[in-house]
Amino acid sequence: MKILDKLLNRETAMDNTEKVKVLFVCMGNICRSPTAHGVFENLVKSENLEKQLEIDSAGTHAFHVGNPPDRRAMETAEKRGIDLSYITARKVSDADYGYYDYILAMDSDNYSLLDQDCPSEYKIKLSLFLDFAPEHPLDEVPDPYYGGIKGFENVFDMIDAASRGLLDDIIKRHL
Repeated sequence: MKILDKLLNRETAMDNTEKVKVLFVCMGNICRSPTAHGVFENLVKSENLEKQLEIDSAGTHAFHVGNPPDRRAMETAEKRGIDLSYITARKVSDADYGYYDYILAMDSDNYSLLDQDCPSEYKIKLSLFLDFAPEHPLDEVPDPYYGGIKGFENVFDMIDAASRGLLDDIIKRHL
């Protein structure tokens, strides 16, 4: 069963007083997931939905715990009016699986790592982030870490498209 199909089939009734909680995940939590965190949070604020959603990001590895996002990610976001400087890298914790409603991996490697650690009752919460941008030709957000600034700009565009699809999904299902 495709990941998006699993999401569509999950129970969507939520208590209206409860926030919808979204966690973005990449490897080190310094490039893709903090960019998604900042972009999605900015989109949510622009729609005046910040009281209904909670947003965070994390990494599957602890390489950069406590560090700010990569300088190139922050510069790319800043050029588009988004501040990432408040985000600090952290590693995914066991408690995250039960806490978050959406756990969105940037690529299949990180999805597999999440899937290995995720208790079976929470696996329905896992998906690839680009599943929310079905018009995009790629299935995964590539890691821009070892590339130049153009890679960060391309990643930002992918994340922006998927963020809009994700918010549409959340609004239809939960708000």
